[in-house]
Amino acid sequence: MKSKFASLSVLTLGAMVLAFGMPPVAAQQRRDSATEEKRLLAVLKSDAVAAQKAISCKELAIYGSSNAVPELEKLLPNPQLSSWARIALEVIPGDQSDAALRTAAESMQGQLLVGVINSIGVRGDAKAVPILITRLKDNDFEVASAAAVALGRIADDESTGALQAALRTVPGKLRSSVAEACVLCAEARLVTGRQQEAAEIYDQVRSADVPMQRIVEATRGSILARGQEGVPLLVESLRSPEKKLRQLALATVREFPGDQIDAALAKELKVVSPARAVSIIQAMADRPQTVVLPAILAAVQNDNPQVKTSAIDALRRVGDESCLEILLSMATSDDVGLQQIAKATLAELPGEGVNSKIANMLADSKGQEYSVLLHLVAQRRVNAVPQVVQALSHQDPQIRQAALVALGQIVALERLSLLIDAVVKPQKTEDVEVASQALRAASVRMPDREACATQLSEAIPAASSAMKTTLLEILAEMGGENALAQVSAAAMSRDPQLQDDGSRLLGKWNSVAAAPSLMILAVSGPSSKYQVRGMRGYIGIARKFPMPESQRVAMCRQAFEKAARIDEQKLVLDVLKIHPSAEGLALAIQAQKVASLKTDATVAASQIAQKLGGKAVDIASIMNAGGMKPVKLQIVKAAYGADGVSKDVTSVLQKSAGSLPWINLSGRGYNATFGGDPVPGKVKKLTIQYVMDGKQGTASFDENAPILLPQPE
Repeated sequence: MKSKFASLSVLTLGAMVLAFGMPPVAAQQRRDSATEEKRLLAVLKSDAVAAQKAISCKELAIYGSSNAVPELEKLLPNPQLSSWARIALEVIPGDQSDAALRTAAESMQGQLLVGVINSIGVRGDAKAVPILITRLKDNDFEVASAAAVALGRIADDESTGALQAALRTVPGKLRSSVAEACVLCAEARLVTGRQQEAAEIYDQVRSADVPMQRIVEATRGSILARGQEGVPLLVESLRSPEKKLRQLALATVREFPGDQIDAALAKELKVVSPARAVSIIQAMADRPQTVVLPAILAAVQNDNPQVKTSAIDALRRVGDESCLEILLSMATSDDVGLQQIAKATLAELPGEGVNSKIANMLADSKGQEYSVLLHLVAQRRVNAVPQVVQALSHQDPQIRQAALVALGQIVALERLSLLIDAVVKPQKTEDVEVASQALRAASVRMPDREACATQLSEAIPAASSAMKTTLLEILAEMGGENALAQVSAAAMSRDPQLQDDGSRLLGKWNSVAAAPSLMILAVSGPSSKYQVRGMRGYIGIARKFPMPESQRVAMCRQAFEKAARIDEQKLVLDVLKIHPSAEGLALAIQAQKVASLKTDATVAASQIAQKLGGKAVDIASIMNAGGMKPVKLQIVKAAYGADGVSKDVTSVLQKSAGSLPWINLSGRGYNATFGGDPVPGKVKKLTIQYVMDGKQGTASFDENAPILLPQPE
């Protein structure tokens, strides 16, 4: 084990290296390598501190050559600098670096020796094999373990033979490291096309008394090394009582080439326990190109519920049209759980022929199966309009309604009248709600929404009152020019039902395009009720939707001029506060001239001015032009309370006061701003003594009222 002192030394040195830093990479690349190497070697030969020497070692990994090896070799016994020197020695080409590490490996001990051996492994120095074989017998376990792994990295015939021999003779504690090294040797042979040799090494590890993790690694390698001849071993692993081996086998199945394993899995599926069958089925489903589908179909009919469920689920990935009948039987069974999973699988069943077979099966289907197929048409959007239309006249309402739902998903614009008629001229009143939903689904997915809106609009005159509402709601959900025109016309019509529906839907329109229609409704609607809807809808559009500032302010100005109610004008001020702009500030200042809006307009103008303060806006000029000039305001005293009990809030208001007569408390209530409620349960007042433009004044405000200080007389 590395000593505590040594560990601390390395950590401390690492921190020092970070503190000294490294020169920029671009600058390093511009330097001449030979010159740079000389500079770095000079540092190593000097009395520089360890951190500087460590940096030099690290840079020698870039600039160093065989000329640097002697100085680096001198540092290998140094507990602080050994690892830094090895960084360079591991990458400097040539036998000199190998020789330096071999020499150190013959003379050093402990953790320093472990590090040197690791570097030999990194370099793959075959000349060091005799030394490493000797170190395999070292009394220091970490040294022997490092030697084993290094031999595995070298992986030549001599090192491999030594490791194979050691696997039978080394103490149990070391056997895992030797087994790991043997696996490395086998992998090296596998890469170079020596599969038979690799398989033999893997098998030796598999049969050795080593930890299960090593057996798992070797088993996987042995299977892959043998190719198709590894299938029996893969099946054997699937049957293993060891969970890790079974997991390995299931993972390997998913990457194993060829179709022999698929046949083996299908055969295995017939004899394994239900618990293992579930896992095998899922592994088979992850091999869609070569899976033995009949084996999974057979599992669908297994008596075990878990096996049956796993097989049905697997068909979502590997099934085809041949699975339709058996899945339909499960989807119409008495088992609710099976019904659900079978229906889910049917909705996702792959295969080019599935949809056409569903369409063909519709003609002869009956009962619950008929209903399931119609739902599949809707879910999979099967092109089967003629077959679905036949179901519209079925006696069973469940069948008719399933057909309507399907049409909603598949009908084209040319045959949209089928659904419109089902809504406007229903054969069965019990189907109207489903027909309405289907028409809505079809309309919103139409690529030509304008043409669709035309068809819906033409159907409104002949529809009942309730259906007129439905058609208008669908138009509103669709949007577009034709839909907007029809809804606007309804709002201005003489039909009370259409007026109500049209004005309501216009007020919720989801685009700026409805603004002109809403303003027309606001000023000339059939009654004040609809005028209010129009104005509030118009203001709502100005509030909600993105648009150029000039357009928003123009809408606000028009709304302010046309609004017949103070409440609506206040809503306009709210819009200006939410979307502050120079033009909006001017409009808010102008609104101060309306006596009943003076306070609200002043507050709005103050808020807008504050929000615009950080922008390139000449606020003073705008306020002066509107007659709202800055003031010199001093808060003298302020108290907040009731019934003779109050708290001094002077300092709070002094901090909030500015160059305007309005004091902004950031939208919080008085209690929150002033640090608590001085008289719980009582209605409180805020009393302020102040000086404005040299004149003294006093004002009181009800709890949470806007604080707009009047100009003293």
